Amino acid sequence: MTVTASPSPVATAAPVRERAIDGLRALAILGVVCGHWLVGGLSPGAAGGLVVDSPLRTAEWLAPLTWVLQMLGVFFLVGGYAAGQSLTRWRAGGGGDLGWLRRRFLRLAWPVVAAVALVTTALPLAALAGAAPATLRTWAVLLVQPFWFIGIYAVVTALTPVAMWLDRRWGWAAALPMAGAVAVVDIARYGLHVVPDWAGYLTVVPAWMFTYQLGVAWARGGVTRTTAWRLLLGGAALFAALLVVARYPASMVTVPGSGRSNSNPPSLLVPALAAVQSGAAILLRERFDRLLHRRAGLWTAVAVLNLCAMSIFCWHQTALVAVSAGAARLGSFAGLTDPPLTDWWVAQRLGWFPVLALALGLLVALVRRFERPATVVTARHRAFAVAATAAFTAYLVLVY
Repeated sequence: MTVTASPSPVATAAPVRERAIDGLRALAILGVVCGHWLVGGLSPGAAGGLVVDSPLRTAEWLAPLTWVLQMLGVFFLVGGYAAGQSLTRWRAGGGGDLGWLRRRFLRLAWPVVAAVALVTTALPLAALAGAAPATLRTWAVLLVQPFWFIGIYAVVTALTPVAMWLDRRWGWAAALPMAGAVAVVDIARYGLHVVPDWAGYLTVVPAWMFTYQLGVAWARGGVTRTTAWRLLLGGAALFAALLVVARYPASMVTVPGSGRSNSNPPSLLVPALAAVQSGAAILLRERFDRLLHRRAGLWTAVAVLNLCAMSIFCWHQTALVAVSAGAARLGSFAGLTDPPLTDWWVAQRLGWFPVLALALGLLVALVRRFERPATVVTARHRAFAVAATAAFTAYLVLVY
């Protein structure tokens, strides 16, 4: 008699690639990278070295472009979709929620710890090579700046079991109170002026959990095309009302010198735009899937982006600093090392994208192996992570 072993949770949770979902994730990653490269100008500061500036400070016409490039809502949507399916498979294989969360957290943390450790080692070497202190400060700040997203993503990932429970009870509508919570805080901050500005950070989790919850419902098949149209049209109406009637800032990212931001902390404009993007993504899923099945080259590019997603996210700002610092040693280059003060600067910066992409590709090739965490995390691994984080934190404290 042949005895068939029960599948392990690891085997059961092995993902089945869904090309449209991977494609949407790749688009969101490209939006983050291109957005940071486009609005992040590095030019010589008063004390020497490169400091951060932004064309958004003078080019208000760029604001609508941030509506397209700020695709984090899509990233959380497909994150909720993938997590909902993955946890369902894991449970079906007999795995517990804590084991699933541990694997997810390791996949998020491992590339971040590697980036922090490598840059901590590289900073003094760059100083010995003659890099200006301001440039090193800029590098350190730009490295950690996107990590807020990973922290929030880890929080909503930890809430996946809760999101699945909410979905079983209320379906996709469970996401609506999350957007409502953001609305309440916005009214208290901007309408009634009864809470301080820091209270806006109470919206961070519900604002991004909104589309994550939609993704969980979508994975279960709980989002119909009718619902997707409601998200698209309702989100667009709310977005327009906030801009035109409530006079919200037009840019989806923080503008230097501006007294109010839609992203830090998130305003109601964030879930409004995320609803539009989510509705469009759900409606276009089948067409996108067919496209990726027909175009082998496009699918290959999407697959590579997904395999290297965390490396790209962790290192794309370092690529910008490396190219800009190297160019600054040779002189001033339009669109790269000059202040972003003219409308032409944006077009000139776009011309540097191939160079930045090449630099990022080289960095990713060097650090790609950190995408896959260690099978067993030892005390030595933990000590290394703590030491690297402590050293980098100490550096930030010393330079500010």
